[in-house]
Amino acid sequence: MIRDINAQVLVIGSGPAGYSSAFRSADLGLQTVLVEKYSSLGGVCLNVGCIPSKLLLHFAKVIKEAKEISKQGVIFGKPKIDFSLIKSHKENIIFNLSSGLQNMMQKRNIDLLQGVGHFVDEKTFLVSNDTEHVNIHFKNIILATGSKPVTLPNMPNSPNIWNSTQALSLNSIPDRLLIVGSGIIGLEMATFYSSIGVKVDVIDRCSRLLPVLDMDVINIFHRSIKQDFNVLLETEICDIVLHNNGVLVTLSNNDKREKVFYNSILIAIGRTSNIHDLGIDTVGIKVDQNNFIIVDNQLRTNVSSIYAIGDVIGEPMLAHKGMHQGHIVAEVIAGYKHYFDPRVIPSVAYTDPEIAWVGINEMEAIKQGIDYEVSIFPWKASGRAIVSNCSNGMTKLIVNKKNNKIIGGVIIGRQAGELISEITLAIEMECDMEDISLTIHAHPTLYETIGLSSQIFQGSITDLINLKCLRMKQDI
Repeated sequence: MIRDINAQVLVIGSGPAGYSSAFRSADLGLQTVLVEKYSSLGGVCLNVGCIPSKLLLHFAKVIKEAKEISKQGVIFGKPKIDFSLIKSHKENIIFNLSSGLQNMMQKRNIDLLQGVGHFVDEKTFLVSNDTEHVNIHFKNIILATGSKPVTLPNMPNSPNIWNSTQALSLNSIPDRLLIVGSGIIGLEMATFYSSIGVKVDVIDRCSRLLPVLDMDVINIFHRSIKQDFNVLLETEICDIVLHNNGVLVTLSNNDKREKVFYNSILIAIGRTSNIHDLGIDTVGIKVDQNNFIIVDNQLRTNVSSIYAIGDVIGEPMLAHKGMHQGHIVAEVIAGYKHYFDPRVIPSVAYTDPEIAWVGINEMEAIKQGIDYEVSIFPWKASGRAIVSNCSNGMTKLIVNKKNNKIIGGVIIGRQAGELISEITLAIEMECDMEDISLTIHAHPTLYETIGLSSQIFQGSITDLINLKCLRMKQDI
């Protein structure tokens, strides 16, 4: 039996992009229906992604800081790790956050349907579950079905070969772990597993880590993590033999081959759009060569009543991008002349040290022919960084010399993700470097390194030798 319902706004997917668009639509007075495949709201990010991974990385940070502080007189014993308790704590956090979303959804009078679905036509979406089939006749639909892990071709099926979801489950803890892929997910998982005593190797076919970052940042990161886990670049798997307790892997690096036994392998080579079962061909939605949905600056597809947001429209695949798009698309549907047109979107690798960046890097500035200047404040000159055992960090600003505007920035060091917002706002608001240097920053803090970096550019720095001032004196 098929029943029929109507919706002003139909949202497919309850991840950060999906629930943000549904909640904003309801707040704007639009009758909203939300469809979710799974029993709990929140999508990959809340249930098997951002939130559980950050919990595990918090544990890693505490373990590492406890080791570091023991050298300064506060000595803890070797940590005893109760993985069953960690799993229980993780599940409680996920349950509470998902329940919070459920409560907010109900208070907004949003109708929830659990199930999977596909397009019937340009105004109808069929949702099915174990008990019923529902034809939803919509005025507008928002596709927010997220992404899924990319798999390696010809990879055998084995409980010892993981994707990111399985790596976060903690169902088994290997003695030795191979991570394929040196992107953010791979490096974050290396950070956690190495902190609990697992011997970790990270391999990648590329010649360098995180190519969106300049080499000065990567060099600091390499020096910081070399005692924690191994990174093997220009290396790939050329053969796998399954065993009961692990996998025998043949690694290839140029002409060299080596056989290594690992208890588990994590495949973390990227993610792809989760749109294959939606029946988008039925309504003629256009996708690009990488199978991401094509949208305009109001998040509208080539079909006027169909919108798409979040991971399904491509890079950067970031929850905060999707959440912002969720607000924009709801406002567009409600009649506002709003557009998704950010100057920049910040990114964070929650490793140890953290890396946060926004805007363009030096390589991109050169490519664009921008006459730029770099201003760097080393954390070894920051009192707060020194007392906090994180003096290996750096704050770097990239400035357009033509107008003294900040066009990019990167912070490497503990809590970098919490510090990047000032640089993001400065770029978004087109701040002059003088605006930053004349803003009083609290001392001693890590975020004052942003102000100090701007003072270096202005030639007013007193916390370091003022090279610009010296050069001016020499010129006189």
